Parts: sequence; C-alpha cells; structure tokens
Amino acid sequence: MTDLKAEIQQAVKAAMKGGDTVTLSTLRLLLAALQNEEIRLRRALNAEEIHKIIGTLCKQRGEAIELYRKGGREELAVKEEAELAILKGFLPQQLSDEEITSAIQASIDEAGASGPADLGKVMKLAMPKVAGRSDGKRVSDLAKALLGG
Repeated sequence: MTDLKAEIQQAVKAAMKGGDTVTLSTLRLLLAALQNEEIRLRRALNAEEIHKIIGTLCKQRGEAIELYRKGGREELAVKEEAELAILKGFLPQQLSDEEITSAIQASIDEAGASGPADLGKVMKLAMPKVAGRSDGKRVSDLAKALLGG
C-alpha cells in the first residue's frame, strides 16, 4: 500500500473519531474510487495514479459547483466546495501560472512550435512536466495564449 493511500485511511479514521460526516463521506468515496481502479488494473496504485484519480474527483466537484450555482442550489454548491477542499488536501502543491508558463515555454522551444497549429505538440511535451500539479485546461489556456491562439 502506498503512503498516500495509508494517509487517506488515517484521515478516514480521524474523521470517524471526530464525527466529521462531510470529510468521512468524501474520503470513503475517494477510497471506493481507488479500490475500483485497483480492481480494474488488478494491482495496487502508485502515488501518481492516486493523484490522477483525486484530480478527476476534484474536476467533477468543480463542474458540479458550477451547475448547482447556475441552478440556484447554493446549499449543494457549498457542500461540493467543502468536498473539493478535502480532496485538494491530498494533491501535491499546485503550480503557479508563472511556473506553468515556464514549462510551456520550454516545451514550445523543444517542439520548435511557431503558432496555434502546434498546440498539440506543445501540450504533449508540457503535460508530463506539470502532471498532477496543474489542471489540463489551465495549461491549455496558457499554451494557447503563448502560441498566439
């Protein structure tokens, strides 16, 4: 078992002892997602794979918040924001826009990219550099801006 998964399980125990139902339900959902992926792959997950799953769950929460706000369901949006904050606690420190921009610029130089048509090449080189520490949409938006798209 990875240290990250053990850390999540410890947080579940702490939430049980503390009576924190929001944290408990969020972390149980996360553990279920991890277990499902382990069953699908038929092996234990590494930290990078766990971060990817947490990132997916965070993205789902962000989309749900947006939809709940559009639908006038503020109480549900607040609940989703609480869950999102809990999940983000298990992700590595997110990169700043400046750090992402420098990684993209290095990828542009490496690919010899000259315009918006080369976005795919740049993204292919940039995403491994920022994997798990930045949202793909954010990287794409900054890359488009740098390429003049």
